[in-house]
Amino acid sequence: MQVYGIDLSKGKFDVSYLVDNNEKKVVIPNNLKGICCFLKKVSNDGILVAEFTGSYGDLLVHLCDLEGIRIALVPGYSIKHSLGLQRGKSDAADACRIRKYGERFIEELRFIKPKTESVKELKELYSLREQLSKSRKSLFQGQTARAQSSSQSIAVHQVCNRAIAQLDAEINAIEVEIKKVIQSQPELEENYKLITSIKGIGPVIANNLIIKTENFKRISTARKAAAFAGVCPYPNSSGKMSLKPKTSHIADKKLKSLLFLAAKTAVAHNKEFSLYAERKRLEGKPHYLIMNNVSNKMLRTVYGIVQSRKPYDLNHICNDPRTNSEINSLP
Repeated sequence: MQVYGIDLSKGKFDVSYLVDNNEKKVVIPNNLKGICCFLKKVSNDGILVAEFTGSYGDLLVHLCDLEGIRIALVPGYSIKHSLGLQRGKSDAADACRIRKYGERFIEELRFIKPKTESVKELKELYSLREQLSKSRKSLFQGQTARAQSSSQSIAVHQVCNRAIAQLDAEINAIEVEIKKVIQSQPELEENYKLITSIKGIGPVIANNLIIKTENFKRISTARKAAAFAGVCPYPNSSGKMSLKPKTSHIADKKLKSLLFLAAKTAVAHNKEFSLYAERKRLEGKPHYLIMNNVSNKMLRTVYGIVQSRKPYDLNHICNDPRTNSEINSLP
């Protein structure tokens, strides 16, 4: 099986592969013509391994899917910490290291498919909404700070008000477009309604979950989602040292902060989560650990209703597994 190591950049990407145990290096333009010419030369049993660099690899992934070529995108952190001590850095050397990583961990590679058009559209709209929201927040904070001064410019005040009003209108227009995209796909619309049936999860968090999990297909279980969001504790012990489990800093910080806000809302307005948080509080756990536990429980609830295809029910009572007839029938 031929492994091609690819170091992606905006204008080009370096490729490293072996021919009769001799390394070959080529530089390919990162455009439609260059990628198509390169993929025609890839062997039938070849697999591509590239470092994940955001949007720089989107065209390559899309064309690989059309040509039926398998490609895996690996985080740079994993590559860097798997090959031991390395000296020097260049695009050609990085491509060689990526190839070696692919050859060593070929059984652990996860081959990806391009995002669906609806998820891509949602991601772009959501990203633009975040940018506009940040600009609006910055202007609003400036207005608040100027209001505390002894005097302020009338012209500046009027311009800021017009800008904030314009941003509000654009944000509302984007939210309308997001609703149209969700309603255009029955599967997206159904998952959206299931998620928002949980008291504490609103449109922003629901959209973020759908985008990050690619409609719950890329991240298919609650355990993987908890690890991705950084709300899953890991053991922290070595030898005689045994400390409390802690969460990893390698996580999606945006999703984690949104889940924290959802947890605060759920504890305040959702009886199930309120009782859960109170029980943890009586156990002596600190506030932020309780919120982390509630966030984890919310993710498990989300995946539970998505898999069962039933909306969230406040009056639902989980059966005690010890009363299961199959268990009681065991000798």
